[in-house]
Amino acid sequence: MDWNNILKVIEATLTGVGLQVLGAIALYIIGRWLISFAVGLLKKALSGQHIEPTLMRFIGNTIVVILNITLVIAILGYFGVQTTSFAALLAGAGLAIGSAWGGLLANFAAGIFLVVLRPFKVGDFISAGGTTGTVEEVGLFVTKIDTPDNVCTYVGNNKLFADNIQNFSTNAYRRVDLGAQISGAADPKHVISALKERIRQIPNVAAKPEPDVVISSFTPAGPVLAIRPYTNNAFYWQVYFDTNMAIREVLGDGAFPAPMPVFGIQQLQDTAARA
Repeated sequence: MDWNNILKVIEATLTGVGLQVLGAIALYIIGRWLISFAVGLLKKALSGQHIEPTLMRFIGNTIVVILNITLVIAILGYFGVQTTSFAALLAGAGLAIGSAWGGLLANFAAGIFLVVLRPFKVGDFISAGGTTGTVEEVGLFVTKIDTPDNVCTYVGNNKLFADNIQNFSTNAYRRVDLGAQISGAADPKHVISALKERIRQIPNVAAKPEPDVVISSFTPAGPVLAIRPYTNNAFYWQVYFDTNMAIREVLGDGAFPAPMPVFGIQQLQDTAARA
């Protein structure tokens, strides 16, 4: 056995494979750079056309996925793999995966409908799919939502699209709904007047429509007031908490009697003892 010839063959093979690997790495790096460059140009072009961020991100993500798949096929072709066979294999695998992962395709289709129909956009405050928060990104398969307690939540697009969607950012103003129990001994007209005057002084409370303070129901302790100021969506929570504080200040300063719980006491007599 001629070991010299064997070593030469191994050396030549390793050299050829090594050059191919280096070429593939270079092709991958250049391809990734070109993809990033092309997507960057596309985003700049779309930004110049005043395209909404929701649609722009969705288009960008879709193009990145397609170009990355194309890059992988090109690298395999560089190694001598028949790309036509690979494309057929990929199509067959995609069909099999699509049958097994119907939910994934449903999320993708729902993502397209969310972008086209636009029930919400990036930056909107919504409640859907069991999650409430600000939309950060509508992706190919999931939507990224930041909740008020600063938790990043990813919700499947199909779950969002199949559920009722409440968009709190669509209308310019939003109503804050609060309630307050007052004493039956207090004059409700005076209480309502004092509350309205105090609520008007809260920053960011809308002048039109005016705050509503009305009697909504009755309890044994007295009337229950519905207190409803209006504000811009951006100041909802500030007005919510400030209104609670205003209610406490008006009803707790001693100008009005405090509501007291009412108890009924029934005395039962022992008939046998009386006999």
